[in-house]
Amino acid sequence: MRFLRFPTLIRSLYAFSALNRARAFRLAPAQATVLRSMPSIPLLGSLFSSSSASSKMSFPDSRSDEDWRAVLSPEQFRILRQKGTEPPGSGKFDKHYPEEGVYTCAGCEAPLYKAATKFKSGCGWPAYFDSIPGAVTRHEDRAYGMTRTEIVCSNCGGHLGHVFKGEGFPTPTDERHCVNSVSLKFSPDDKVVTKDGEGGQSQA
Repeated sequence: MRFLRFPTLIRSLYAFSALNRARAFRLAPAQATVLRSMPSIPLLGSLFSSSSASSKMSFPDSRSDEDWRAVLSPEQFRILRQKGTEPPGSGKFDKHYPEEGVYTCAGCEAPLYKAATKFKSGCGWPAYFDSIPGAVTRHEDRAYGMTRTEIVCSNCGGHLGHVFKGEGFPTPTDERHCVNSVSLKFSPDDKVVTKDGEGGQSQA
């Protein structure tokens, strides 16, 4: 008996959840109102949201929610600051594979990932096997009784996604940083800003 790979299972559960929501909208107005007000299934919600210690930590860029709302789009705020998740396969960087460049935080523009670390995972979200040293902070996420590892921008605490290990991908780290495209920007110039503020070519 063959079991579904984890990325395939995630996409199936997300599609199932979306189908149920679509059916609710096709019901009579009174019924739809009741269904929309009901809480989502915990297991499905845990796959596409996060709750971890990162919200209680302080970061160098410590802008308030009001400040973030002024510079982020509603979708960026939902994902970066409220730990949401974009639908699988919907992000502009999912199938983006440049030879050079750096992916930066969409909130504070801190460099996060080099283009050379991006790989095809088939999970529906951008996947990287490693981050720029010190750019990403990990936290244990125990939302809804599951244990996952959340990853956030080390500079502003913006939610990026989760990291998974031991899935068998042929990468140097055997890790998959599963990142929301909305959480990212891309710069074709392969430069990383050092702590002293000086720019330079990033080192492998």
